[in-house]
Amino acid sequence: MSDVNPYQSLRTQIDEAAEYLDVSDGHVERLKNPERILETNLSVEMDDGSIEVFRAYRSQFNGDRGPYKGGIRYHPEVSRDEVKALSGWMVYKTATSDIPLGGGKGGIVIDPSEYSESEMERITRAFAKELTPMIGVDRDVPAPDVNTGQREMNWIKDTYETIENTTEPGVITGKDLSSGGSEGRVEATGRSTVVAAREAFDYLDKDLEGATVAVQGYGNAGWIAAKLIYEMGADVVAVSDSSGAIYNEESFDPVAVKEFKRETGSVVGYPDAAAELTNDELLTLDVDLLIPAALENAIDESLAPEISADVVSEAANGPITPAADEILSDDDVLVVPDILANAGGVVVSYFEWVQNRQRFYWSEERVNEELDATIVEQFWNLVEAYEDRSLPSLRTAAYVVALERVLDASDQTGTWP
Repeated sequence: MSDVNPYQSLRTQIDEAAEYLDVSDGHVERLKNPERILETNLSVEMDDGSIEVFRAYRSQFNGDRGPYKGGIRYHPEVSRDEVKALSGWMVYKTATSDIPLGGGKGGIVIDPSEYSESEMERITRAFAKELTPMIGVDRDVPAPDVNTGQREMNWIKDTYETIENTTEPGVITGKDLSSGGSEGRVEATGRSTVVAAREAFDYLDKDLEGATVAVQGYGNAGWIAAKLIYEMGADVVAVSDSSGAIYNEESFDPVAVKEFKRETGSVVGYPDAAAELTNDELLTLDVDLLIPAALENAIDESLAPEISADVVSEAANGPITPAADEILSDDDVLVVPDILANAGGVVVSYFEWVQNRQRFYWSEERVNEELDATIVEQFWNLVEAYEDRSLPSLRTAAYVVALERVLDASDQTGTWP
């Protein structure tokens, strides 16, 4: 994995898209920087009575189109620049999906596997106390991300409601159903990745049934994408996690692989695997569809020339560096960018927020239909911009469309000085 700074990647992507817009340098610079960042230290008592201190962040990048929206991740490599980048990508993700939200992101520098459930609850609630002045149903609406889920969202919601002496399920999304969560939220990111890939195959006049697929990363987004693409008739020939990759040209049953990982902690060692590979070897397999679903910068300029997939649908945030992106574009690899492909999480989070505010909840069928319709409409909007403006890639098209939407919102509300 490359050590390219993700925030610099974001800035480069914005600069490249801005070349196709009539916008001043000052306005572009504003759109490349967060509006504010919380950086805090959480002092938390451990089970043995000792005190540990954890660095935590929340970046609110841009709220011109609505409340800040974005996940909270728990990972040892969380950094200030990472949350800045991720919060910026969220701005352009919500704009690309054309939902009325801005972009934010947060995280704690921590390896959750090293702490008990009770310790994780105290750490999460300590962070929630720091976040409470910043978040709110009309201000900033966090959500799950890497190593967080319904449990952590429920703790944050409860802490916020206790401090504010209110009932407000819409303060956070990705909650358990009994706490005001939405049907379809758990599968949303993987589902949008697959819907975007389906539309890309349609655009290229290729058949998804029988297509070979490799999935890098077998967390929630990766394994759900593998399951759904398999149900569409594709052959999932390779999957990986942080321990390594497995391969079988006859296709895996993604559900069986997930069960094996749940029991053993890794996909490596799966009995039906014909071979074990490294993550880089998986990424460079000659397959029809590659789904990077791990962390950012998985594909850099040194690896990009070896990519053999016809279509890449990005389930992870920023898995391809800008330099690698240019190489893939030159090699006619169609990349469906993360800010559309993995937008299912934020789209269904938006649906959850809407349901919370209305106190009226939708069926899973309706959620999935609405998500499908949103991704399909916006994919073809990107294709139209890509072709009509002779843009170099769908990613550039996504940023051009998203920047225009943010700039228009700013102009209409008089945000610009």
